[in-house]
Amino acid sequence: MNPDDHVCLCFRVSQRKLVNFMEREKPRVASQLSECLGAGTGCQWCVPFLKKLHAQWERGDVPQLTVAPAEYAARRSQYRSTGVRPDPDNPESEPQSPQ
Repeated sequence: MNPDDHVCLCFRVSQRKLVNFMEREKPRVASQLSECLGAGTGCQWCVPFLKKLHAQWERGDVPQLTVAPAEYAARRSQYRSTGVRPDPDNPESEPQSPQ
């Protein structure tokens, strides 16, 4: 995923916006990323990815998602139609049921 690709597709929040938000606001928990233009508050598809970006940032790593934007959008579409979320760390794994 490139910095200007959208992580939150509902509210069009890019990875770059999220990274800049973390650098500026220093969120203590991943849920505070919702303060960045409402990220994660729509369909909730991106919440595991927001958590992953926040964890990377907390470790001092450069936050980035490695999934291709087209694959990301396709997986979100599947999630929206079935309510079943594939594992965000392993796109080849079996989908996870909602908890």
